[in-house]
Amino acid sequence: MCVINYPASIIFVVLLIVTGSIDSFARSNEASQVQTVQLFFENDLFGDTDKYYTNAVQLTWLSNDLKQYKDDIRLPDWSIPVIKAIPFSETPGSIHNVGILIGQQIYTPADIQRTSLDNNDRPYAGFLFGGLALHSKTDTVLDTLEIVFGIVGPDAFAETAQNTVHEIRDIPTAKGWHNQLHNEPAIRFSWQRKWRLYRNEISFLDYDLIGHAGLTLGNVRVSTATGGEFRIGYQIPNDFGSDTIRPGAGVASPLVAHYPGHRHAFGFHLFAGTQLEAVGHDLFLDGNTFRDSHGVEKEKLVVDFSGGLAFNFDPYKFTYRHLYRTRQFKDQIQDQIIGSLTFTVSF
Repeated sequence: MCVINYPASIIFVVLLIVTGSIDSFARSNEASQVQTVQLFFENDLFGDTDKYYTNAVQLTWLSNDLKQYKDDIRLPDWSIPVIKAIPFSETPGSIHNVGILIGQQIYTPADIQRTSLDNNDRPYAGFLFGGLALHSKTDTVLDTLEIVFGIVGPDAFAETAQNTVHEIRDIPTAKGWHNQLHNEPAIRFSWQRKWRLYRNEISFLDYDLIGHAGLTLGNVRVSTATGGEFRIGYQIPNDFGSDTIRPGAGVASPLVAHYPGHRHAFGFHLFAGTQLEAVGHDLFLDGNTFRDSHGVEKEKLVVDFSGGLAFNFDPYKFTYRHLYRTRQFKDQIQDQIIGSLTFTVSF
């Protein structure tokens, strides 16, 4: 199990950006004054293991609703024509949000006590990143365009994060981090679309079906994915479902009709989801892009199955997802179980 250990400067800069312009957002937009902060924590501890995709955290912030992207003072003037050229950015009747995210992901081989390199197991790797997300939504469709910059390698502080927590918990530290991937600047572009395909109710219970599809490009990952999520419960939030830490995911942006009359004081729901991903490139399996490094032969198709429970106490939402993921590389000794916790607050 690992917990992130961010440099204080990164946190300071992000908090300065977010808190320094709240008043400007409120003045510039009348669609909704509500902003959202979401904290993700994912770990294989929930599957009683300490290997492969072993830990991740991500903090995301979502602006209040914007009638136009140019209402966001953080977006420079030169970026507005570029954004307008994006197909979904000018959809008639759509509302927009701008998001900021920071996070860290940690990957290890199966045997973290081994000091020598195991050529048949995945490399040690850390990914420290930050990014910007543009959301455009109607009552039934949410488009998310995300750009992420970061660092893969020792400067991602994955070894420090993992072994510090292991020392605190008095469990053996990982011994093979000197074999990790080399430092490499990382960039990831992703687009995801979510559809609210169906919604209905049975007595006091609501249920709905949400589909998604997306594309990811960059030296971190090249892939395309599709899937869906079914939810049933009492007072299901009027949003586009829950998510894991993955490209184009981030904050579950509320529907346009969510404000102000569709907010619920209390609700809960069960959900089940699946995703099929075709992977063309995975830096954490293929190895470094610009230098020779250890890598393994990846699986071209990966499937996720998951289920969980969510509670919403307006303005808070708490979600737990138990996720089963098929093997990601040829010599992987077993599929993986991951637990995902998400805490959301709107204010």
